[in-house]
Amino acid sequence: MGNSKIVMVSAAAMVDVDNRVLIAQRQEGKFMAGFWEFPGGKVEKDELPNQCLVREVGEELGVNITNSCFSPITFTTYDYPDFSVLLFLYICREWEGFIQAREGQVLKWHRPNDLSKINMLPADIPLISYLRDTVS
Repeated sequence: MGNSKIVMVSAAAMVDVDNRVLIAQRQEGKFMAGFWEFPGGKVEKDELPNQCLVREVGEELGVNITNSCFSPITFTTYDYPDFSVLLFLYICREWEGFIQAREGQVLKWHRPNDLSKINMLPADIPLISYLRDTVS
């Protein structure tokens, strides 16, 4: 992690009954707009990564995972020009409610094998091979 600013991020591999993973497209006006990512966001001050995940999934997707069996599966780091990311990936197969794009983002379900063909955020790319081995 070569940069001085480190941003911690929690992301969710939301997996449906057909073993597809949900990805979201970053909107215009955001850093790296147009790229695809796993839903989630920045860990706030005095917040644990799992608390961040519950909050972000609720805000972005409108579903509650507080009582769900989600678990951390891996993490990765990535150096962007101005900051570094420490990204925690959790897997979640159950949630309360129906997933919807609460922030106007485009959502798509994809099989893990197909994610390598998509314009994913650079920080998310190392997670794809792990999901291919984990989600089946």
